[in-house]
Amino acid sequence: MGTKKQKSKANSNGSRPRNGASAKNAHVATAASGRRVEQASTGSPSHNLRTYEIPDYRLEHPTFTVRQRTEKDRQGNEHVHYEVEGSLDAPVPPIRDSKYLSKQQAIEIYRYMLLNRKMEIALENLYKQGKVVGGVYFGLGQEACSCASAYALDQDDWFAPMIRNQGSLLVRGFRASDTMMQYMAKADSPTKGRDGTSHFGDIEKRNMVSPISMLGDLIPVMCGVALGARLQGRNIAVMTYIGDGGQSTGVTYEGVNFAAVQNLGLVLFVESNLWAYSTPSEMQYRCKDLAERAIGYGIPGVIVDGTDACQVYDAAHEAVDRAHRGEGTTMIEAKMMRMKGHAIHDAATYVPKPMFEFWKKRDPITRFENYLVKNKKWLTPKENESLIAEVEQVIEAEREIAVNSPMPTPESAEGGVFCENGCHEIKPKYGIPKVKKGTGAYKETDAAVHLR
Repeated sequence: MGTKKQKSKANSNGSRPRNGASAKNAHVATAASGRRVEQASTGSPSHNLRTYEIPDYRLEHPTFTVRQRTEKDRQGNEHVHYEVEGSLDAPVPPIRDSKYLSKQQAIEIYRYMLLNRKMEIALENLYKQGKVVGGVYFGLGQEACSCASAYALDQDDWFAPMIRNQGSLLVRGFRASDTMMQYMAKADSPTKGRDGTSHFGDIEKRNMVSPISMLGDLIPVMCGVALGARLQGRNIAVMTYIGDGGQSTGVTYEGVNFAAVQNLGLVLFVESNLWAYSTPSEMQYRCKDLAERAIGYGIPGVIVDGTDACQVYDAAHEAVDRAHRGEGTTMIEAKMMRMKGHAIHDAATYVPKPMFEFWKKRDPITRFENYLVKNKKWLTPKENESLIAEVEQVIEAEREIAVNSPMPTPESAEGGVFCENGCHEIKPKYGIPKVKKGTGAYKETDAAVHLR
């Protein structure tokens, strides 16, 4: 993955930046390999011109935009709706070959994506049967981002999913029945029926931090995980996600800035899925690409097609490697579309239908299936049918486990609310921090003694 290039260069002839834009804010489009943002500091445009590269690995750059329209009905009442402007007829781009994935690894990611999709279909049916407590949040159209990103992590790395990243849980070892039972508030769910959504984690075996509903709050928490590991002598990657709406929250800025300053191995996926609940991206932020915000933090930013599992994996793989080398934070903007409403109760009637049709043609599972079967020929049609059938059997078995799990007993509600004496031990995960003294001997720091 290309890193941000920063350089100062003087324009000897004193001309204005290319495309005639203001010297203080000149944007120059480059080839598909990257987006160049030129910014001149205060003073003459011929001095201290900085050029930043934002690599863009997409094979397609949609040109349509969403506009807000206001119309009056016969009674004179105003109604707001959205319309799409621009072409929606572009052909579906091919999948970009991965620089790192083997045949077997690509097929494994494809299987996780299928599990993700089939699990959410089962959850939707359970909801319609009245077996779900509360609502359900779907990641339809985002399976490539969730699964391929988590697949790039090493065993010692940490991750913190959001509500639509249920595929990442499957990659890291959770079963589909865990998620189903959680939504059904069953006694065998990860929270033993105390929560009806995705607020659960596993800091012992799977290195998962529980999702936090206040968007952006996971980022500083993951910074703390990375900092704690470094104090114990380890450079690890910590991966989390934020949507295009949540990316504008104050805690997101604070968390990413802290990670950048401390050179922590944060891998932040900005899931640019075009709608923050019912607000289109065009009404959320002014910059062309959210990856440009990485420039302000002084960290590498990269853009990928979020429906292309190979692009997502390669970007995540390189960001994780950077973290392991102690080279700090990476921001990855994955562009795609949330193909359902905010939750199951939201019919998403505010989204123009042509947008759904455009992105439906770019379904990440259909694209990856065609890539593996027709392009690479890593799966025969018969092998693909067998794989899909096997996944469906697994999901049906997991659904039965979830349905047959009992509801928690009333008297169990009082247990597990607070940490009780002897319930678990809090200790460093990777080792006691040590520092070298002038004598050559090692001595535990005060922080290490406190941790112990």
